[in-house]
Amino acid sequence: MRIAPFDMNAFKPPYSSPYTFVPLDLAQADDVGSAHAALDVTDVTIEGHAQDIKLRLYRLTGKTALPVLLYFHGGGFVRGSLDDADFPARYFAEHLPALVVSVGYSLAPQFPFPTAPEDAHRAALWVQTRARAFGGNTKHIGVAGHDSGGQIANCLAFISRDRGDVRISAQALFGPMLDPSLTRLGDEQRLGSDITAKECAACYRAYLPQASQRMHPYAAPLESSRLAGLPATLIATAQNDVLHVEAEKYASSLIDAGVATQVVRYPSVSHAALADHPEALQEAVRFFQCRLAARTQR
Repeated sequence: MRIAPFDMNAFKPPYSSPYTFVPLDLAQADDVGSAHAALDVTDVTIEGHAQDIKLRLYRLTGKTALPVLLYFHGGGFVRGSLDDADFPARYFAEHLPALVVSVGYSLAPQFPFPTAPEDAHRAALWVQTRARAFGGNTKHIGVAGHDSGGQIANCLAFISRDRGDVRISAQALFGPMLDPSLTRLGDEQRLGSDITAKECAACYRAYLPQASQRMHPYAAPLESSRLAGLPATLIATAQNDVLHVEAEKYASSLIDAGVATQVVRYPSVSHAALADHPEALQEAVRFFQCRLAARTQR
C-alpha cells in the first residue's frame, strides 16, 4: 500500500505494538532519565576503516539480552560527535530498552566516502562478536541516525544486505541526507528551513569529492534500482526542512520495492530539532519494539 506523501492521516503505523508505551514530553523524559533510570555508559575504541574510532555504549544497569541499536550522529558528514548523539542514545537505551552503540565515525573532508559507512560496518561486525559481553542480543540489531547519520545508517543496511555478514532487522532515519544531486530539495524560503541547499552542497562536496561517487547507490539510494531486501524502515521528517521531500520520496521508493516502510512528517519542527524531538523518538521506540521483538531478561 502506498503512503500518500502529503496526507498526514495516511502516516499511521502499519503494526500494533505488544508493548505499553507512556508518552513523555521532553521535560518529563529528562526527569525520568535522571531520576529513575540508571544507565551504564562505556567508551570503547575499535579499528575503523582508516583510523581507530570510538564507540559509546549505553544500557540500563543490570539488563541483559537487550536488542542492539547502532546510532549515528548528524553533522553533514563533516561535523558532529558522540556527545551530540547523547540525548537520543540515552532515550533509546532507557525506553526501548536496548544496548545502544553510538558510533564515532570518521569525518570528511579528511576521510571522504566510503570511510564513514565502512566504519559503520566495522562497528556492526564488532557488535556481532562483542555486544553480548555488554548485555546485547545480536539476533536483534537495528540502526538509526539523524541527518548524515541517517544516510550512514541506511548505507549500513545496504552493505549488510549485500555482504551478508550482519543482519539488520530495522532502521529509523531522522531527516536523512539521501540525494547528493540536490534535485529533490524543498523550497527553503517557503519552508523556513534551518538548513540550506548551499550548506548541503558544501557537505556533499567534502564527503563525495569525486563526481562518480554521487551516483553510487550507497551514497545516493534514491538512484538505486535495487532496494528490495532492505530492512523494515521508519523515516521521520520535519516540515521545516528542505530534506523532507527527498526523504518522503525515498519512503515511496522503498514501498514500491516491497520494503515495510512507515513515514511520519512532524509539523512545525526544524531539521536540527528532529534529532531530539520527543514525538519522533517515541514513534521510533514503538517501531523498534515491534520490529526487533526482543524482550529483556529480568
